[in-house]
Amino acid sequence: MRHRPAAWPHTLLKALFALACTAVALHAFAYLYRTHSPADPFAARFALSGWDVPAHFFGAGLALLLVPVQLSATVRRRWPALHRLSGWLSAAAILVGGLAGLSLAPKAQGGLPSATAFALLSLLWLGVTANGVRLAVAGRFAAHRRWMAYSIALTAAAVSLRLILGLGVGLLQLPFAPVYVAAAWLSWLANLAVCAWWLRTPRGTGRGSSAA
Repeated sequence: MRHRPAAWPHTLLKALFALACTAVALHAFAYLYRTHSPADPFAARFALSGWDVPAHFFGAGLALLLVPVQLSATVRRRWPALHRLSGWLSAAAILVGGLAGLSLAPKAQGGLPSATAFALLSLLWLGVTANGVRLAVAGRFAAHRRWMAYSIALTAAAVSLRLILGLGVGLLQLPFAPVYVAAAWLSWLANLAVCAWWLRTPRGTGRGSSAA
């Protein structure tokens, strides 16, 4: 008799991923309202910038907050209207966050290397999501799920960025500037690589599975 592999590791990873997205989203919303220290370079840039910083934090935060709903196969099966609503809200949030990200990219710490990384991330985020929406409207739902898996991977770059910075600067005590430039690239390139690998696994390609 063949035994199916235990489902709990997948469930645990999915829950941890959803929790991380929610935590970073709440941090983004809190950042919009908390008091900032003048010595914080990010806070100084927040104060001097125009619409792009709050728009990026709000758009990216909302997109992250909706990731657990978009990932839920249960929501997609039982409440398709909720899945569609959250999908449109997520697409609108990514439009706002992505356009604001493009505006912010040239101002990124680390100079041209990090600016290029964040600009490419914003362009891909907008383009991949737009194509995922187009496929859904066209009724090509299998392809839609694959493209939206990549969109979620790009959305989760905000999570990966903080994990890399925490590991490099906090745990390993490495200099901030090179770690930040590395994080600007790895935060989304690594996510896309993991997503591409996942979509080739039996869970990622299985019928009725949540591709993301």
